[in-house]
Amino acid sequence: MRDRGPDLLGVYPPGVDIARTLRVADGVTLAYRLWRPGPPRRLIVLLHGLASNHTRWTEFVRATRLRESWDLLRLDLRGFGGSLSRGHAGLDIWCEDLAAIMRAEGSARAVLVGHCLGANVALHFAARDPASVAGLVLIEPMFREGLTGPYAWARALRAPMAALASLARGLNSVGLYRRHLESLDLEQLDREARASMAGPGGFPEARYGSPFQDLKSTPTSVYLAGLLALTASLPSLRDIQAPALALLSRGGRYGDPEVSRRQLAALSHCAIRVLEARHWIPTESPAEMREAIEAWCERLTA
Repeated sequence: MRDRGPDLLGVYPPGVDIARTLRVADGVTLAYRLWRPGPPRRLIVLLHGLASNHTRWTEFVRATRLRESWDLLRLDLRGFGGSLSRGHAGLDIWCEDLAAIMRAEGSARAVLVGHCLGANVALHFAARDPASVAGLVLIEPMFREGLTGPYAWARALRAPMAALASLARGLNSVGLYRRHLESLDLEQLDREARASMAGPGGFPEARYGSPFQDLKSTPTSVYLAGLLALTASLPSLRDIQAPALALLSRGGRYGDPEVSRRQLAALSHCAIRVLEARHWIPTESPAEMREAIEAWCERLTA
């Protein structure tokens, strides 16, 4: 079926942008959306960051020309968005979930695009299952050695955070947890942020970088698991052979870009670009990010 794009009301035709779920072996239901206008094609998987969800990529999917020749899958990592779970979460589990979704969709290989936590998940997946990774796009990956600001404090407090995460899971298991979590639409939040950036308010960092805001939409145990994942050591990048594109923010709000450059040099085939942003590249430099990803994917397939 030919890709007709959205209609005049901005709605995609039926069967193009599909909401799906997958119940995995331990009973958790994973939610994701798949842009696939016809028979399966090459696949790009879009991985969101901490306290985020698949709506981080709604704008990208709507705007990118990659829709013409790629299927685009954006998922809610376990514990976030529609993949609600208050049990164990972490890099190994998120990688297992990703593998299960790819199997369910009949995709043996994919290009993984990840922002922040999603970039770290992509690196771990590439180290675990290299045959399944055709390429990596790492948007502001977090390296333990270069963490700055609040994440540097989180690195120093890993032991008490792990204890708190275990306590939160224990309380959840006996029914003690928040009954209501707010829904989070990153596309709408980005529009509001850009309107603020265009005026005297500037970038609303308190809305994007506040744990108190993050916890409104994220279970406490999952949020702590995400912090533990971001402050953990990454696998040896020298063992990852997939071609990669790294997009770093010049502002370095949570990670020192020079440290990131040095770490990324260990990847065999990695192109690096620095964009004007504090950390939230999809929000602050969406067009530049999209164009860089499109050009790189087109070179990859050429």
